Amino acid sequence: MQATGVIVEYNPFHNGHLYHLNEAKRKTNADVVIAVMSGNFLQRGEPAIVSKWTRTHMALAAGIDIVIELPYTFAVQKAETFAFGAVFLLESMKCTRFCFGSESGTIDHFVHTVQMFKNHKNQIDAIIKQEMKKGVSYPTAVSRAFQSLNIRDGIDLSQPNNILGFHYVKAVDDIQASIVPYTIERKSAHYHDERFSSDTIASATSIRKAFFETKDWNQIASYVPVTTLAALQNYYQEIGQLHHWESYWPFLQYRLITSSIEQLREIYEVEEGIEYRLKEMAPSSVSFHDFMEKMKTKRYTWTRLQRMCVHILMNTRKEDMWKSMKAPSYIRLLGMSENGRNYLSQIKKDLSLPLISKVGANVQELLAFDLLATRTYGIGVKKTKKRRDLMNMDFTCPPVYFKKS
Repeated sequence: MQATGVIVEYNPFHNGHLYHLNEAKRKTNADVVIAVMSGNFLQRGEPAIVSKWTRTHMALAAGIDIVIELPYTFAVQKAETFAFGAVFLLESMKCTRFCFGSESGTIDHFVHTVQMFKNHKNQIDAIIKQEMKKGVSYPTAVSRAFQSLNIRDGIDLSQPNNILGFHYVKAVDDIQASIVPYTIERKSAHYHDERFSSDTIASATSIRKAFFETKDWNQIASYVPVTTLAALQNYYQEIGQLHHWESYWPFLQYRLITSSIEQLREIYEVEEGIEYRLKEMAPSSVSFHDFMEKMKTKRYTWTRLQRMCVHILMNTRKEDMWKSMKAPSYIRLLGMSENGRNYLSQIKKDLSLPLISKVGANVQELLAFDLLATRTYGIGVKKTKKRRDLMNMDFTCPPVYFKKS
């Protein structure tokens, strides 16, 4: 069976994702599609609107065959680390190809840009340092460094999916993986679009924004598969809410107020003295959004600050994170279809990493960050029983098995 991988968050799974999935199957002649998916906290440093198990069900219902979890230590990270962890896991799952969406849509341009990066690394690094001294963010500095080279047939590294795609292809080169990258041009909606266009494809950002502003399911029904809409409605009815940062603000504010400057300095991604600004702004902020507005600067993007906030909320110390970031050391199975189960039975004995489908005493150390992330995610739930249930789901919830009726 030929396996194709996709790297996803599905927050939530929408029509654009369905288009990407179907095109990936067609373009790579896949027999099985494996999704490596962020857990309950995402790359942009925010809680997923529904749990990783509900998002797994959305993926399987739409046609994904296997869902594995991208560990917290790679999921809530800058693009380079996120991409490395995801590509490493897809290679470990014996995928022969993987396919990502991009603004470029031409894989040769990504390969060429990665090669140019290797050939001019010292020059690019020097320009990045110069640009960052001007107070700009790291992604902006990287984009300007590449622009200065005037690369012919390169990619626009100011675009979010192109940035991730560049790091995916670079990760393949860095680890000398055998997996072959493909890309599909992103249709209609851009990654950061906050408003709907006139068609049936919209960004996940705009879908989340529409729901939180209106609480009207009809506002998003045209932009997601019926299985996604049903999963969202069921989750909302059962849990009583969809997750967003404001639910966690009291806990984050408490951590910021009660932690010392020295304790904050030990947290992963807290750098360059920003711990003083964190301490200064936390007591007077009335909401997470208010806090972020006060914290955001040219150098510190909204996304970078949100990731920092997740690590503060989780008490993720630099020392502990650095130990876990070398490479993924396990494969966490979240769900599978019947087709996916058949594939797993074929490759299971040949896997180079342990495949974890059930949390036991012997694997808890490996999963320590992921288990803590689930418990932290659960504290944002208002309903007492549902909060307790969600906090324990890593121990009580088996992999989702989806069988077509």
